[in-house]
Amino acid sequence: MPQKIIFATQHYQYLKNKILSITGTTWENGELEIRDFPDGEHYHRILSNVSNKEVILIGGTIDDKATLELYDLASGCIQLGAYSLTIIIPFFGYSTMERAVKYGEIVKAKTRAVLFSSLPNTSRGNRIVMIDLHVDGITWYFENDVRPVHLYAKDFVKDAAMELAAGKPFVLASTDAGRAKWVESLANDLHVPAAFVFKRRISGDETAITAISADVKDKTVIIYDDMIRTGGSLIHAAASYHDAGAAEICVITTHGIFAGNGFEKIKQSGLIKKVICTDTHPNALTINDDMLQVKSVDQLIVNYFNSQHP
Repeated sequence: MPQKIIFATQHYQYLKNKILSITGTTWENGELEIRDFPDGEHYHRILSNVSNKEVILIGGTIDDKATLELYDLASGCIQLGAYSLTIIIPFFGYSTMERAVKYGEIVKAKTRAVLFSSLPNTSRGNRIVMIDLHVDGITWYFENDVRPVHLYAKDFVKDAAMELAAGKPFVLASTDAGRAKWVESLANDLHVPAAFVFKRRISGDETAITAISADVKDKTVIIYDDMIRTGGSLIHAAASYHDAGAAEICVITTHGIFAGNGFEKIKQSGLIKKVICTDTHPNALTINDDMLQVKSVDQLIVNYFNSQHP
């Protein structure tokens, strides 16, 4: 088998290092030279030899600069003769823009998928590995011979829920009916009740919660959502569960984005006891607060590669 070599974009060096701490010398540490120029352009040079090696490249499409950096590095590895290329995108940006609602809206989840589909193939083809996509159908936006892979962090959610419950009965809840099926599936696996809230749209940017689907009075409520951005929807849902008599409320999310002062809003609401997320987005690592616990997806990624056969 060809040697595996792993690279990462600037924002995801931390995840590369965690993975290397698991794989040891079986995976080679890919080295890069990166410089920024005064005019805003960026210099990248691949220092390690990638010829006839299995290249693993980690980088979330967290903004447009990071997306292009990931694309440029992938192109460079292909040009230098990589045997195969697997791009790991822990957080797939624009995943909520997966369909057009109004005429003329650009479906950016698709345009990003098409961008990475334009990469030339290595001799063993290219794979794109993503974690807990907002919508599973995004995998169908990739074209040509790209093999998209959707990894589910279901075990993370279940383990986090059991940790938060600490042996007490609990209800697994969602922020809205849109995530109800996913939460219901997790709740069934955990043998606990599921709950979700019904919302009515008042205006373009305002909604009102009209009902809750389950009895949460005097119970621990653990809310799961695939991502937390500003925390607005989460706080509204938590307030509804609190008003319905929940004893305490905790939160699990795969992608802790916490845009702006999102985490501070959650904390200052006084509604939520604890938040657990993964390290798929670098923003989560910038928050130093006992209320937030960050768990790594490093083992999930390594397990995926260990499950692959030559």
